[in-house]
Amino acid sequence: MPLVDLPEEEEMAAAVACIDAWVEREGAAGGPLVAAERQEVTDRTASYRWYLRFKGDEKDFITVWFTLRQRTLHHEAQFMPAPEANHVDVYTYLLRRNAHLFGMWFALGPEDAVYLVGRVPARLVDDDELDRIAGSSMLYIDEHFPTAMTLAHPSTYRRRPRR
Repeated sequence: MPLVDLPEEEEMAAAVACIDAWVEREGAAGGPLVAAERQEVTDRTASYRWYLRFKGDEKDFITVWFTLRQRTLHHEAQFMPAPEANHVDVYTYLLRRNAHLFGMWFALGPEDAVYLVGRVPARLVDDDELDRIAGSSMLYIDEHFPTAMTLAHPSTYRRRPRR
């Protein structure tokens, strides 16, 4: 895809239209996307936010938030609550996993919960990029959630039996 320097309004409108169309197609396809909602952001920190709820394997649901900011699409998914135990082991595990993730990383968020986050330039938002973000988010969460939760919450977390 050739890069062009679009004025900000056109760039944002193109990104919004692309995300809306992608969400509509994915929702109608009968795949893992089970719910979607778009909100206009009025606090001037962003323009729009989408909440995308996917069916997970290790977690019942994985919610990915897309936030269209001034010239970037920020995406995040809550990975797990703050660790109750083995803090050093949990953070070491997640930092080592970061080296193997493409275009996203584990980070601490509100209340010390762990999130999977990333961002891309708004001008690069297209169906392939949205597929990559959604698919990678689901894959990385399902892949790393059991180990991280076993370390962080040994008294309460039990891995799901294999189906």
